[in-house]
Amino acid sequence: MSRELNQLKDTEVKQAKPKEKQYYLNDGGGLRLQIKPNGSKIWVFRFMLNGSSKETTFKSYPTTTLKEAREKRAEYKKLIDNNINPIDYFNKEKEQQKKEETNSFKNVMYQWLENEKPNAKIEQYDWKKNRFEKDVLPYLKNKKMNDVSIQDIVTVIKAKNKTAPETASKLFGYLKSLFGFAVLNGYCERNLLVEVNKTHLITKRTVKHMAQITDKEVLKELTNSIYNYHGSFSVKNCLRLVLHIPLRAENLCTLKWSQIDFDKKLMTIPRNQMKLKNPNYEDFKMPLSDEVISILKEQKRELILHTNNQDYVFLGFDNNTHINKESPNKALKIMEFNREGRKIRLHGFRGTFRSMIDTLDTKGQFTYEVKERALDHHEKSKVVRAYSHKGDYFEQLQELMTYWSNFIKSLREINEL
Repeated sequence: MSRELNQLKDTEVKQAKPKEKQYYLNDGGGLRLQIKPNGSKIWVFRFMLNGSSKETTFKSYPTTTLKEAREKRAEYKKLIDNNINPIDYFNKEKEQQKKEETNSFKNVMYQWLENEKPNAKIEQYDWKKNRFEKDVLPYLKNKKMNDVSIQDIVTVIKAKNKTAPETASKLFGYLKSLFGFAVLNGYCERNLLVEVNKTHLITKRTVKHMAQITDKEVLKELTNSIYNYHGSFSVKNCLRLVLHIPLRAENLCTLKWSQIDFDKKLMTIPRNQMKLKNPNYEDFKMPLSDEVISILKEQKRELILHTNNQDYVFLGFDNNTHINKESPNKALKIMEFNREGRKIRLHGFRGTFRSMIDTLDTKGQFTYEVKERALDHHEKSKVVRAYSHKGDYFEQLQELMTYWSNFIKSLREINEL
């Protein structure tokens, strides 16, 4: 090994040509450039340690320049002087770096999500993945699992708790599961979430019920105001329909003609378009009263006169897409149903229906289950759900909706039921 250092020049390295056999250009101190017949140039470093000769490479030229190769030689020399094998040292360093990259919160999170995927429904998995990417990663993506602190978790949960306590509660549970997965797979030593009391982080949600009208006389005023409304025909008929059928605002405004069967007097909305998207439940089916059929036929006639768009039942002002739910809400405000005791918005018609039908049904003609099914409400108990979701309530539902529709008509006619 030549003791004289820095024997080579940049031009010499750059201009070195291949020969029939490989050869070396020495820079001293164990560093030399290997030139192969195919023209490749590789930095080779040879050294002695504990009486044994060893050799390693510093990648190729010009990826590693002459200056960088010399710096690498000096770095290796310091380790050798301390009786440390530089090859073993840097291999361990690479392994540690790779382990740290694998040990990032982001990487472990995606591993955990993949582990969860086989046991979750598609919509549940997508929701979970979306929430982690939006609500957790912005805070923890640059952290290693072992570097995540309890305070980091507190920050994530409190941030979400400000706008969505229920989601914050779910995230807490999911994070607890993620850290349990990380402990089992050796990414961290303890599950931080075990040490945190969730109730200290998450405020209990105060349920705000939608404004609804439960006074019969006020409902009579509302019914007549809607039937006599002189604004957009789509807004008018949208409000008339929701008087008779307690649809959610989203389903009402996006209702399509393909979901209406005039011959069978039936509305069918695919399960995946309902709030409860559980595929184990059948599509939402609603029998249509004669008055509802009349409203829909009038709406269809108006659309034929004003537009070629025959997709959505209720169109927006540009006739290109479905009506915006704020349009009927604005109409209700114009009709002055925005004051205490008279306040109602589109979603509130569901509460009005549910409250009034209980008041009207003094003889118990309609079961609780049928009244709930009109709103597409289902039992939360898994045991009850297993036996009830396939029950055929259609005939009972038909009687209920005819009864309700006749009641609404009676208000318009200002007759007592």
